[in-house]
Amino acid sequence: MSIGVNCSHCFPRHRPNSPTIVSSSSSLSSIIVCNMDTSAGPSLFPLHRCKTLHLVRHAQGIHNVDGDKNYKAYMSPEYFDAHITPLGWQQVDNLRKHVHECGLAKRIDLVITSPLLRTLQTAVGVFGGDGYTDRMDVVPLMVANAGNSGRAAISSLNCPPIVAVELCREHLGVHPCDKRRNISDYQFLFPAVDFSLIESDEDTWWKADVRETKEEVAARGQKFLNWLWTRKEKEIAIVTHSGFLFHTLSALGNDCHPLVKKEICKHFANCELRSMVIVDRSMIGFDPSMTNYPGKTPSGLDLPSDVVDEKAD
Repeated sequence: MSIGVNCSHCFPRHRPNSPTIVSSSSSLSSIIVCNMDTSAGPSLFPLHRCKTLHLVRHAQGIHNVDGDKNYKAYMSPEYFDAHITPLGWQQVDNLRKHVHECGLAKRIDLVITSPLLRTLQTAVGVFGGDGYTDRMDVVPLMVANAGNSGRAAISSLNCPPIVAVELCREHLGVHPCDKRRNISDYQFLFPAVDFSLIESDEDTWWKADVRETKEEVAARGQKFLNWLWTRKEKEIAIVTHSGFLFHTLSALGNDCHPLVKKEICKHFANCELRSMVIVDRSMIGFDPSMTNYPGKTPSGLDLPSDVVDEKAD
């Protein structure tokens, strides 16, 4: 399956099966992309062939603190499946406040998260329900103090479904911080998160002596973007990692204006959110438009005047 993520400021150079992405600060009723060559004019895409993605890097993890000072710290077993720091939880709270104040929280149909502790904590903290009490007749998204968080339990009420997906994990191999624990452990900590798409309880993807190449990360990212077209949801938040985002997005936008390419591909800060529009240019998408209307109800004569002019010629 091929997709387009539209940032095409050079639309005539588009390859039929290449992905394209466009940076977006809000939902768009039509995706219009201006061409660098003003004589070529704008490009237009049907809304039902687009999805809006809200890309989020996890909050600060314990591995980020020492790793920022010394890259070799990422090799330490001490940071196996690193959890969020107290500062990271402040970042989560601030992003949560932002997505509610700007109205984004009400628009998101689905939250996808990488199945590592720091991304799970970020996803439920930002997009989950309010505080949880034992009197609630629902299971919590997160139990109290999950991953040494010191945080109260988080409710699964009044929030979009949160689904863990292996494809959007961090750069795999060698670094213990990027190795996940057993899914059964996460299911205890995050009871209302959906882990059904993950095939193995144990982490069979991470290798202690083999690190994914940048090209392999980008290819996995492409596979993930293609998979998104199997989902019916139109507005999706994705909580993932710096390396995965950088290598995935760097493989896109090669037909963009250089400034747009730079905007798409720069590294994410902890708990940064960027909104993008992904476009299906391959006609693979099958979802019908929810807003198009066929007209002629009731039916009547409606010959356009320009057609009359053509016939007169």
